Amino acid sequence: MMAATESLMFLVVTILSLSGLIHSFKPLFSFSGNSMTHRVITQRAVLRKTAEVCRDIAASEGRDFRLSIDDSLSADKVQRACSTIGTSTSVLSTVMFHTSIANMYFSNAIVDVVFALSERHHFDDETFEGGRDVITSGVSAVKASVKLDNFVAGRWTLGRLCHTLQDFYSHSNWVELGKTAPYSSLIRPDEPLVNLAGPNTPTCRNCIGGNCADNLLPDLLQQGLLTSGYFNIFSSAKPEGKCSHGGFLDWTSRRDPVGGINKDDLGSSHGSLHHKAADLAVNATMELLEDIRVSVGDKNFLRLMGLSQSSVLCFVIDTTGSMSDDIAEAKRVSFDIIDRKRGTQEEPSAYILVPFNDPGFGPLILTTDADVFKDNINKLTASGGGDIPELCLSGLQLALTAAPPSSEIFVFTDAPAKDAHLKSTITALIESRKTVVTFMLTDVLAGRRRRRNFQGGYSSRRISQSDTQLYRDLARASGGQAIEVTKSDLSLVTSIIEDSSANAVVTVFQVVRNPGKPDNFTFTVDGSLRNMTAYITGASSLTFTLTSSTGVSQSSSQSSGPLASFTTAGNLRRLSWNTDNQTGSWEISVDSNNPYSVKVTGQSSVNFIFNLVEAHKGAHGDFSLKEGRALSGGNASLLVSVTGSDTVKVTEVTLFDTSGSTEVNGTLQSVGSGNFLVTFSAVPAGDFMVCLRGEDSSSTSRSTPSIFQRQASTLIKTSSISLTAQVNNTSIEPGSTISIPFTVATAINGVVNDTATGTFTVRANNDRSYTSTSPNSVTVAQGSGGKANGTVTLTVPANVTSGTDVTLTIEAENAAATDINYAVIRMSVAAKVSDVTRPVCREVSTSRNCPSSSSLCASSQWKFIANLTDGINGTGIDSVAIRQGNGTLNTSTVAGAGGENITVATYIASCCSQNVELSAVDKVGNVGTCVGQARALTTAVPVTTAAPVTTAAPVTAAAVNTTSSGGHTVSTSHCLLIAVVVSLLWK
Repeated sequence: MMAATESLMFLVVTILSLSGLIHSFKPLFSFSGNSMTHRVITQRAVLRKTAEVCRDIAASEGRDFRLSIDDSLSADKVQRACSTIGTSTSVLSTVMFHTSIANMYFSNAIVDVVFALSERHHFDDETFEGGRDVITSGVSAVKASVKLDNFVAGRWTLGRLCHTLQDFYSHSNWVELGKTAPYSSLIRPDEPLVNLAGPNTPTCRNCIGGNCADNLLPDLLQQGLLTSGYFNIFSSAKPEGKCSHGGFLDWTSRRDPVGGINKDDLGSSHGSLHHKAADLAVNATMELLEDIRVSVGDKNFLRLMGLSQSSVLCFVIDTTGSMSDDIAEAKRVSFDIIDRKRGTQEEPSAYILVPFNDPGFGPLILTTDADVFKDNINKLTASGGGDIPELCLSGLQLALTAAPPSSEIFVFTDAPAKDAHLKSTITALIESRKTVVTFMLTDVLAGRRRRRNFQGGYSSRRISQSDTQLYRDLARASGGQAIEVTKSDLSLVTSIIEDSSANAVVTVFQVVRNPGKPDNFTFTVDGSLRNMTAYITGASSLTFTLTSSTGVSQSSSQSSGPLASFTTAGNLRRLSWNTDNQTGSWEISVDSNNPYSVKVTGQSSVNFIFNLVEAHKGAHGDFSLKEGRALSGGNASLLVSVTGSDTVKVTEVTLFDTSGSTEVNGTLQSVGSGNFLVTFSAVPAGDFMVCLRGEDSSSTSRSTPSIFQRQASTLIKTSSISLTAQVNNTSIEPGSTISIPFTVATAINGVVNDTATGTFTVRANNDRSYTSTSPNSVTVAQGSGGKANGTVTLTVPANVTSGTDVTLTIEAENAAATDINYAVIRMSVAAKVSDVTRPVCREVSTSRNCPSSSSLCASSQWKFIANLTDGINGTGIDSVAIRQGNGTLNTSTVAGAGGENITVATYIASCCSQNVELSAVDKVGNVGTCVGQARALTTAVPVTTAAPVTTAAPVTAAAVNTTSSGGHTVSTSHCLLIAVVVSLLWK
């Protein structure tokens, strides 16, 4: 039975790979016409809402915010406007913002693959309740993720639910009903969905001659009834008289009433309304984002959107007996970074600490509070030991899944990895997250290490070259370095941590030679680069020469010369440029027959990100994010996004292998807003680096564009193994088990070989150590079409906190252990939410004692008090905040007569501040809004106390909790004679 179910599932997935099945706004690209895609809709909504939040923050702080919030926004414009650096020439990185937006629209796009036949994920077949459940349960999961600082998981969930919300406006007749605002009830589970066409209510008539403009029944429109089209790729059956979605793969559209009503693109059945539907989808997405914003607060909302130009500071530290010096140095360098950058634009956006030893690792500390990080790293002590290997890779796995994509992680150890079996898992996470890992390996050069044993004596043991090679391989895969140094010289190389924590660090050039050979490497330095630094690792016998664009040279025998100054410690040479002015072609010549690496970095706003995407076959092909490795010998496609400049022209994107013998040029196609689809034909087997070259005309001081070069740190690897896995739920309830089917096959020239047979080793790992089952191997049998299926199960403990994320990695390796591919699946743990009711507000009293003289309004105050409750069965009020107003808010918690907790909100403001809006958020993120308004009267009649809108019963219980938040006091000499009448309006 299981085998039959798996076979059916993979048959459906195979069918769904035909892009004609995509029955929504196009996921990523629209190659013809001006149709809007889910990518554009999501990006516009994110940029506009992010800009609005930054504008409101600037206003509350008395700062100017000069940016028009419209559809012309770009990530670079928004981040620069949101930045407090203050100058247009400042070095600002927008990589994290671009990456976060990409995560959301890639997650959005994958819904058309994973949930292509799900009516509720697309609002097909009049499944309005089901569609709303997808949205509201997803919103609850996002809020829970943010509460635990799991922003990466929150973005992936947010992207998927936005797809469903956006499809409503294309698949229903909301636009045809003349609606010009979003249907807010779709994000509010406590509100009824009204005016739905009943199951027996006819909704459409036949299209005439292919013209579907008037196929909705007049009675339906006159009564304002809501419907959506039916869609099926296998059967034409549908209820009598009902509308179809439409399109050549929708069989229901061939049955009376024929035709469709979708507005997915300009060529759809109701394509003339496509742009109206897309605009509404943008506004609806913004409305949803606003709900999340109010629930989580402005700061966490901006973190969810990825609006940060600084990286995280992430340490993975061995805490066994011989590591006391290393721990002390990690403390010193991290404290120095924190103390120098606190309160600046370069302050790390988050801090991550993972200790490890043997037999334990963790816990992971993830915080945005530098003092919390300091306290935890201060608590680390070096103790224990005995045997040499430690659980280094287990600790690194935690850090990789917790850190945002494109982060840099520093690992401190002086021991081999006891868990070397996790190497392929770590490599998969590095490639998937595009995270750089640098290892600080102490006393490796000495070849021996001393460690206090359990009896108080010392034991020593040589670390083999294979032990060290494991770290070198992982560093190379990530674009990091394996720095081998004595403990006494560790402080000489930790400057690399300070270098990487600087703002807007970019990789200009990077190469690894293994085996080593003498070679010359050229790279381009452009005018935007500052603080150029080169790192060369290799044997002590290595020599090098640096040559500038003007022909000036400096050899490795000159520690301080005309071009750079450099220091040597262990196997690392660090070169720091003396000037930022010499643009053009530079060269580094290295003379060594031993393995070595060269990396050149600088600070610049101009950078790029890339993601591997795969095409769906069919007449109207589109793309989705590809997990795992590209198939050897086949085509490979990248979506490349240039960051930091709106004036960049990309001229070339290439893949070159690490040996330098192969270079593959890509074909570029602009898809708008600095994004390029780059296609490579017949990529050979191997490891490749991505290099981008282009021209930047942003500087007005140059008559010709500046030529620039950037390189991605993470390697792209190809594989002859095809591994696909699909998960139908991105959220798992605590105490439940989820099954993830996967399929493995051998590919030749990028195509599955349907006659191949063989056995593959299977490994499945998750970063939470949850109970999991998977086959140890799968076998492709004769006559199976070249494929083998399997299933991984994952069980979440019942006591896991809602909002926790879990990353599952599935790997398949060939029998010869020479090739591997993987799939990385991200999921959130989300408890089912039963509290869907928003907090309720009732006014207790309002004082109105404002003076009649306008000159005295700034020195006089008015006050109102309200009770906020979440009901007997609610989860309780979690926070109350001022959304609008310049007064002071105090809250206290008391017990009501019925046993419910009541939050008493007391707001006091100047008589010159006439409006207040409070938001109350319960513990699962439901938001209620309370509005108070002071109205100026036209006559100078004294006013004492007017009757409140609703008067709450007196509360006599003592307060058990009190909080306070202050606002700005606004003074003016133009206040009229005011008598304050406050009304509370519940939204």
